[in-house]
Amino acid sequence: MNKSSLDASNQALGPDGSGAPEVSNMDPDDDARCVALAQRGDLRAYDSLVTRHRGRIFAMIRNMIHQEADAWDLSQEVFIKAWQALPKFESKARFSTWLYRIAHNVVYDWTRKRKIESAGELNDEIFERNRIDPAATTAPSGGEAPDDTMSHGELRVKIEAALGKLSEDHREAVILKDVQGLSYKEIADVMGTSIGTVMSRLFYARQKLQTLLKDEYDAR
Repeated sequence: MNKSSLDASNQALGPDGSGAPEVSNMDPDDDARCVALAQRGDLRAYDSLVTRHRGRIFAMIRNMIHQEADAWDLSQEVFIKAWQALPKFESKARFSTWLYRIAHNVVYDWTRKRKIESAGELNDEIFERNRIDPAATTAPSGGEAPDDTMSHGELRVKIEAALGKLSEDHREAVILKDVQGLSYKEIADVMGTSIGTVMSRLFYARQKLQTLLKDEYDAR
């Protein structure tokens, strides 16, 4: 996916999934202060953390599973689990990264259960497993961008449809990097993998998205 496509997707989806950035203070220092208070039992401090991060957590989950009602339920589960685990949280990582990690686990547990119940209903498309050159850039070059005059509403629908055709790991990598804006290191921490694996997943995911969106554009 080229830069104009990625810029358009960020504007169309937004970090809170509504089409515009969430208006909240994401200062890690403020998070640290609220976490310290919440760890001492201050519910108002934890409520501030929930208010600050719930839009981004919901957006990540919704973009992963494409089911709004379930996304709300799973978002609540994330913050319940975070509250229960908060006494063990250490400031080795940003609180937001820690939350994304919990959300990652919640989504994968939910998906695993659904796969068992539906006998493969949610199986994603399997990518080719060819190796890539370690020196290759993470974003493929070339290819045409979707029509720049397409409205954000229409673009969002098409992007969500394209994301839905990615495997779980590839979809999550794109959402965390290109929608939520996490660093490679943060994504690796969230997904429990290496930076190299994150880069590889992004390479294939962006390549596939570029193809899907280009096909959509050519079909217009």
